[in-house]
Amino acid sequence: MTHFQELDFYGLDQLLEEEERMVRDQVRQFVDERILPIVGEHYEAGSFPHHLEREMGQMGMLGPTVPECYGGAGLSSIAYGLISQELERGDSGIRSFASVQGSLVMFPIYQYGSEEQKKTWLPVLASAEKVGCFGLTEPDFGSNPGGMRTRCRRNGDEWILDGRKMWITNGTGSDLAVVWAKDEEGVVRGFLVETDRPGFSAPEQKHKWSFRCSVTSELVLDQVKVPDRNRLPGAKGLKGPLSCLTQARYGIAWGALGAAQACFDEARRYCLERQVFDKPLAGYQLTQEKLAEIATEITKGQLLVWRLGKLKDQGTMTPEQVSMAKRNNVFMALQAARQCRSLLGANGISLEFHTGRHLCNLETVLTYEGTHEVHTLILGQAVTGIPAYR
Repeated sequence: MTHFQELDFYGLDQLLEEEERMVRDQVRQFVDERILPIVGEHYEAGSFPHHLEREMGQMGMLGPTVPECYGGAGLSSIAYGLISQELERGDSGIRSFASVQGSLVMFPIYQYGSEEQKKTWLPVLASAEKVGCFGLTEPDFGSNPGGMRTRCRRNGDEWILDGRKMWITNGTGSDLAVVWAKDEEGVVRGFLVETDRPGFSAPEQKHKWSFRCSVTSELVLDQVKVPDRNRLPGAKGLKGPLSCLTQARYGIAWGALGAAQACFDEARRYCLERQVFDKPLAGYQLTQEKLAEIATEITKGQLLVWRLGKLKDQGTMTPEQVSMAKRNNVFMALQAARQCRSLLGANGISLEFHTGRHLCNLETVLTYEGTHEVHTLILGQAVTGIPAYR
């Protein structure tokens, strides 16, 4: 297997702390040795490599910024970003598993949960002894989560949940679902729902041509009863689930760089080796223009997320800044994958190469956690003060 060569045109490596470089290198080795040799087979079969979950937990990849007292690794936001970058260099679906587990399940428990909930769930989620999912999106409500139809009704010391969620990563086979529902007054509340409760089911969504190494599910809640102690006491209103999405989008902005880097490295190597009319494909002006453009965009994306990580650790990061990074880096990575696929020629559609798989996956990443268009409108409102989506 050819060793991956990272593009670091502006010397970003020099801006990283020693611990951050160490974390990146450890995850990079994990991806090279444990993911890349098998990912093509899993993508073709439409299966997730569940045997890697515990290894990822042992290496601190799940909820890495959660304090150590709750089972997390207590790492910086940039270290978390680098983990996402390296995992997505392997596959977007595998990065998504870690992103959901950490940012969409562990984060709301840490941020909005009771002390009992934190001590019960965070350590077993960090180790992947338990797997969680996040139920917000519904069949008819994606970009407008406030329109959700899932309902929760208080009945003494219990709550009764009814509704459906769609496009849920990790749903089938998960042990815990963080479910968002509206109460009788229309207030959004969050619940920790053990998936073995009567009335809960999570059929897997098949026949995907993207995110084939990821478990995607529907959640069905039919009169599911949960005790009040399962309610997230600190979450009330849409601010709760939207703050979770901000955490996940942060990791996605880094992750997309990993996919772009994988495509660029593969295409550059191929162009240097491929002989066309008695000289390397890399020796032609049109090829160099494509590679130069991709290298420039990757470099811009690296600086964007590094600064975002610093703002996050300072506590000054805004959702709009995350929208800019997610929007820019995912769109850039998708465009890069398309260009790299063309440079690979017919080989670009073979699973012996990685670029075509990244290309298909990035079509999903462009849509989920806020579509490209929605993030455009978020930024538009941020710079004009006028909400165009109402």
